[in-house]
Amino acid sequence: MGFPENVLTSDERIELKMRPHWREVFAAVLFGLLLLAILVYVVRVSPDDTTGSWIQWIVVGIAAIIAIFLVFAPIVRWLTTHYVVTTHRVLVRRGVLTKTGKDITLSKITDVSFERTLLDRLTGSGTLRIESAGDSPDETFRSIPRSDQVQQLINRLIDEDANRRAHRMVNRAGFETTHEAADRMHEEERRMHEEEERLANERRSAPDTTPTTSPETEP
Repeated sequence: MGFPENVLTSDERIELKMRPHWREVFAAVLFGLLLLAILVYVVRVSPDDTTGSWIQWIVVGIAAIIAIFLVFAPIVRWLTTHYVVTTHRVLVRRGVLTKTGKDITLSKITDVSFERTLLDRLTGSGTLRIESAGDSPDETFRSIPRSDQVQQLINRLIDEDANRRAHRMVNRAGFETTHEAADRMHEEERRMHEEEERLANERRSAPDTTPTTSPETEP
């Protein structure tokens, strides 16, 4: 029931992968333990005869039906819910038989905020709200572990994505930023100094081919 990483692009990297907070299944687990205790009690007090066996089977059947909807379904829903933050987008995947998904591109996110009630602060979770540009509806994710840290992470990734896209546009247009121009000039100066040093070394190591003339003798 892990996150299908085959949906990522070649240059996309996962920054955070999480499920809803464990408090979402706390009530289901507690109710499951209560059902188990009831089953054990019924088995112990029911008579050891045919009537007792029927009572046990009836109680087990009722408990199984209740457990499917109130215990197993919430746990499976929790296990198959994935919140993933990558370098390009925020992804949400839910479901086993009927799967649903939502992708929010970082470039379309206009605002990220969180809200933490007293219960959220006690359990270390919160509600995360993501506002998107265009016709896409805003998304509200509840019971997000460490929602304040997730908000900071998404904001940082939004800035990095914007800088990366701007750099790509600059390169595509053939322009240079100030930093890139400075680096290019330094590289050209370094090559010029190396070339001058090479020529100077060649001149120093070259043999002296200047012809020598002997003084003429007078008759």
